[in-house]
Amino acid sequence: MDRCGVVILRATPIQPDPRVEKIGRALVGAGYAVRALGWDRAGDLPALENAAGFPVLRLSVRAPWARGLRNLPALLRWQIALLGWLGRERSSYQIIHACDFDTVLPALWAQRRWGKRVVYDIFDFYADMLRATPNPLRRILRGLEQMAIRQADALLLADPSRYAQIAGARPRRSAVIYNAPEDSAADSSAPLPGTHPASSLRLAYVGLLQVERGLLPLLDVLADHPEWHLDLAGTGAESDLITRQAARLPNVTWHGRVPYAQALALNAAADVLPALYDPAIANHRYASPNKLFEGMLLGKPVIAARGTNFDRLVLEENCGLVVDYGDRAQLTAALRQLEDPDLRLQQGKNARQAYETRYGWQRMRERLLDIYRQVEPTPCQKSR
Repeated sequence: MDRCGVVILRATPIQPDPRVEKIGRALVGAGYAVRALGWDRAGDLPALENAAGFPVLRLSVRAPWARGLRNLPALLRWQIALLGWLGRERSSYQIIHACDFDTVLPALWAQRRWGKRVVYDIFDFYADMLRATPNPLRRILRGLEQMAIRQADALLLADPSRYAQIAGARPRRSAVIYNAPEDSAADSSAPLPGTHPASSLRLAYVGLLQVERGLLPLLDVLADHPEWHLDLAGTGAESDLITRQAARLPNVTWHGRVPYAQALALNAAADVLPALYDPAIANHRYASPNKLFEGMLLGKPVIAARGTNFDRLVLEENCGLVVDYGDRAQLTAALRQLEDPDLRLQQGKNARQAYETRYGWQRMRERLLDIYRQVEPTPCQKSR
């Protein structure tokens, strides 16, 4: 038999997707034959790419972003397309790595119908992610997701706090895989485009552009402090609103959507990384954001919003500061504190030490591979 085949399912274009990409590379390095399958909503991306170190395929199913329940027909078409692909390719894989609820139901069908193993990787608990969904429907979704957790061969969570979020689901086996970047990622960062004005403090935010990430209060603070500078990049449902606000400020540089290497380069060039998630949103209260662990990797202090769970890690590791969400006065005071280069240096050292001793990708990689060794079928074990 050839190498054990793994397909990673993700309802995004995987362009980029740091967690998918580093998981795929870890599995390739351990001898698995890996492919990832993503969702091309716009129909304008390559159907096959290999930039991540393994093949990334995309199914083109047209669907706009951020339309809530109006996207339900498109979501059903995506499920059907995913199930069709899993059926056509069923002889080429033995394990399905299903990312989030919008890929796991077809994966569980393949488990029941063709005997495939399913590793269910929850990035965000689906019922708590839908902001405008009626409560009865959210209760149904919560029940379905708990069923999926019970049926999957293994469960992966991005933070131990999420065990409380899935209480009662009783997974067969599970592991926590923090969103830590690969250590080599910092060495392969792309060079920064252009130059930046001199400033007493440089910030970087690269990620989802949503108002619940505290970006509008941050821009308000920058409007009052032209001596500070922000590198802003990403995409998301409120990108038009946020970029319009940013365009009014000469001390904000907009980079658009950037590849992951450039995202890390922007973070590496910054003094401080803001991660101001709104704790009123359930998934934010269990968040394990890339920004925190990128700060650890790069030795950069983070400013976190209080009540978001990862604020606890920031305080425990003394690798940044914590403020109340949306409080511009507290945010301003924190940034003034971090103008002190000695404070930034000490918190940056603490951050890097935390990465090396507790949260680094090498430790997460071993947890991932241990789970895979537990779930892979016997023919795979004999062939590896």
